[in-house]
Amino acid sequence: MKADPSRQWRLLDLQAIDTRLDQIAHAKANLPQTKPLAELTAELAALDTEIVNARTAADDVARELAKSEQDVQLVRDRVARDQARLDSGQGTAKDLQAIQHELTSLARRQSELEDVEIEVMERGEALAARVAELDARRGELTTRIGALESEREAALNTLDAEARQVGSGRADIVAGIGDDLATLYEKIRASSGGIAAAELKHRRCGGCRLELNNVDLDRIRKAAQDEVVRCEECRRIMIRTAESGL
Repeated sequence: MKADPSRQWRLLDLQAIDTRLDQIAHAKANLPQTKPLAELTAELAALDTEIVNARTAADDVARELAKSEQDVQLVRDRVARDQARLDSGQGTAKDLQAIQHELTSLARRQSELEDVEIEVMERGEALAARVAELDARRGELTTRIGALESEREAALNTLDAEARQVGSGRADIVAGIGDDLATLYEKIRASSGGIAAAELKHRRCGGCRLELNNVDLDRIRKAAQDEVVRCEECRRIMIRTAESGL
C-alpha cells in the first residue's frame, strides 16, 4: 500500500488517541469500587433474606404470645368467677368444696400458662432485638453501598469526560489519514490487541518491541517514503521518523 508520509505520521496521533480510549474503557470496566460493590450487594441480599426470616419468626412468636395471653386470661376470668361464687357462699357445701378444688387446679394451670407466657415473651424480645440488630446492619451496609456508588459514579463521569475530550478530534484525524489507510489500520488494530501503528525507533518496532534484523532494516531503507511498511514479526504498521535509525 502507498500513502503519503504525512498520512502515515497521522497514524501515530490516531493510535495515541485509540490507546488512551482503550485505557479509559479498561479503567471503567475495572473501577476499584466494582468488586467491593458486588460483594456488598451480595451481602445485602443475604442480609435481606435473614431479616425476612427473623421478622417472620418474630411474627410467629407474636401470634404465639397473643394465644398464650388469651389462655392465661381465660383462666384468670374463670378464677375470678369461681372466687366470686365462693366468696358469696351460695350453693351447697359440696358445691363450694368443688369450687375450692377447681380454684386450686386453676391456680396450678394459671402458673403453668404464665410460665409459658414468660418463655414466649423472652423469645419474642430476643427476636425483636435480633431484627433491630439486623436492621441496623442493613442501614450501615446501605450507607457503605451508597458511598461506593457515588464514588463510582464520580469516577465514571471523570473518565467519560476525558474520553469525550480525547476522542473529540479523532474523526478529523481519520479523515486526514484517508479511507484506505484507516481501513487497514482498523483491521490490524482489531487483530493485534488494539495496537495497529507504532513508530520505528532506534531500529526497534514500537509495536512488538523487537529489534529488527539487518535484512529487514535494509528492506525498509530501500522502500519508497510513501510505502506503508509493516513489521515482519507482529505485522503492525511501522512509522518511519528521524529516530528510526535507518
